Amino acid sequence: MRTRQYLVSLLLISGILIQPNFSIAQHINSIEVKTEIKNGTIAGEFDTKSNIKKYLGIPFAKPPVGELRWKAPQPLANWTGVKETKKFGPRAVQAPIFGDMDFKSDGMSEDCLYLNVWTPAKRNESGLPVLVYFYGGGFSAGDGSEPRYNGEAMAQKGIVVVTVNYRLNVFGFLAHPDLSGETAHKGSGNYGLMDQYASLKWVQENIAAFGGDPKKVTIAGESAGSISVSYQMASPLSKDLIAGAIGESGAGINPTLAPSKLADAEKVGVDFVTKAGYSSISDMRKLSTAAVYEIFLESKLFGFPVTIDGYFLPKTLPEIFEAKEQAQVPLLAGWNSAEIPGMAFMQGQPYTTEAFIAKVKQTYPEQFEEVLALHPHGTPAEVERAATDLAADRFIAYSTWKWLDLHVKNSDQSVYRYLYSKLRPPLKDSNLTPGLAGGTVAGGPKMPEPIGAPHACEIEYAMGNLPLVTAFAWTPEDYQVSKTFMAFFENFIKTGNPNGENLPEWKAINPSDALPPVMDINTESKLFQATDTPRYQFHDRFYGNVKK
Repeated sequence: MRTRQYLVSLLLISGILIQPNFSIAQHINSIEVKTEIKNGTIAGEFDTKSNIKKYLGIPFAKPPVGELRWKAPQPLANWTGVKETKKFGPRAVQAPIFGDMDFKSDGMSEDCLYLNVWTPAKRNESGLPVLVYFYGGGFSAGDGSEPRYNGEAMAQKGIVVVTVNYRLNVFGFLAHPDLSGETAHKGSGNYGLMDQYASLKWVQENIAAFGGDPKKVTIAGESAGSISVSYQMASPLSKDLIAGAIGESGAGINPTLAPSKLADAEKVGVDFVTKAGYSSISDMRKLSTAAVYEIFLESKLFGFPVTIDGYFLPKTLPEIFEAKEQAQVPLLAGWNSAEIPGMAFMQGQPYTTEAFIAKVKQTYPEQFEEVLALHPHGTPAEVERAATDLAADRFIAYSTWKWLDLHVKNSDQSVYRYLYSKLRPPLKDSNLTPGLAGGTVAGGPKMPEPIGAPHACEIEYAMGNLPLVTAFAWTPEDYQVSKTFMAFFENFIKTGNPNGENLPEWKAINPSDALPPVMDINTESKLFQATDTPRYQFHDRFYGNVKK
C-alpha cells in the first residue's frame, strides 16, 4: 500500500496526474455489462484489462427451500428489472470436511442453486465452445467459487466457461420412502445430480446470450466433479445436452461413489430420520436449515449415496455403457500418479516387504497371490509404489480406468487417457501443509514426501489458475506444465481432440490396444504405452464390474 501511495505521489509531483481528487477506485478495470437471458436481465462486469465479461451468482432454478427441500430443482420464475450478478452466490450447506478448500462465495445456504459465467464474446459474437465445470468434494463439500476453478484464464482462450453449484450431503442426496412416494417415478435422492442437469438445461436455453454455442458444450470436473461427469454422460436426462466430457480422477463405478439400489438408499434415509427422532419427511421439512445440518453432523455420516432412482439413473454405469445408452461423445479422462499416499493401504505399517505381504493377505485373503504378482515389492521403494498404487486404485484410479474402458468398447467416439505426474513445488509458508482436497491447511500433520502427484493438485494447472493459488512457490516449469495441460483441454473443448500445434501427439485408445496410449503430463509431457491393464482387470473381477 505504501508503494502505491509513493507511486501516486511521484506521479503527482511529475505532473502526470492533474486531477486533485485522485482515487484508487479509478483503477478498477471493469464496467457494468447487461445481458438478456430467458428469465430476465442480468448485470455483470466487463473486465477491460482481460476483455472477459463475468457474471457471478446467476440463479438457474428456484431456491430448494421449504416444501422444495428434497425435491428435483424447479424452473425459475421470471423477474422484472435488472438482477445484479457481480458476486458469487451462496455455497451449498456443508460441514468443513476439507479445511483446504478456499471459498470466495457469499456465505452458505440451502438457497444455493447459482452458476457463474465467464465469456470472451465480443458484441454480437456467437458460436463459441462452452465448458461447464463441476467441483469436487465427495458430494459432501465444495463450491464453484474456489480460485482454482476460476474461468477467466480458459475464457481468454475463446471458450465460454460455466461453474455450477449443486446441493450436497443430506440436502442433495437423501433418499426416503416418503420422498419416493412423492415422485411419478417412485424414486428419490440424486437432487445434487439433478441440479447439475438443470444447469445443463439452463446452458442450452441461455448460453447463446453469452456468445456460446449450445451444441458445443463440454462438461468437466475433478473427483466428485469427475464422477458427476460420468453420471451426466450416463443419465437419459442429460446425455443429449453435451458434446464432450472431461474427467479428472473418478467415475461413479464401484468402489468409487457408485450408486446404491433404491431400497438400500431408502433404508439409510429411514435410519437417519428415525435416529433424529422424527417419523416422516414432512416433519423434517419443517426444521430449520441449521437443525437439519446439526442432525447430519450428529449422524457422523460422510454423506448419502447416489441412487438408482429409475429416473435420473435407471441402472449402474457399467450396465448403461454396455448397452451403449450413454452419451456418444468424445471422452478425455485420467488420474494422478500418486492420488493418495501408500500409508492409506499400509495403515501404519512400514514400507517393508514383510509388512506389505501381510497387509495384502489381510486385504485379499483369497486373491493375495495374484495381487502380489501384480505389484513388485522387493525393496522399500517398490513397496511404497505398490502400496500407493493399491491405495489409489481402491480409492479412485480403477473406477476412472473402467469408465474409459467402457466407453472405448461401447462407442465409436475418441477416448483419450492421461496420467498427471508433475510434483508440486514447495509451499511458501512452512507452517502450511498440503490438504486432502488439493489445497493447504495451517498446522496440519506433516505428510511424507510425495512420490507422485497427489489427488486434486492438477486443477489449477489444467484451468490456468496458478497465479490465483498463491500458497505454492510456482516455478517456470510449473507454468510450462500448466500451459501444456490447458492447451490439451482447450483443443479438446473446441474440437473433441486434444492435439494441436506445439504439443506432443496424443493418440486415442483403440479397443484392441493391449498397451493403451497414455499421455504423461509433466515437465516434459510425452505419450507412453501403459502396462497396467492386468492390474485393472484384476480389480474388475474383484469389484464385480465384469459383464457376465
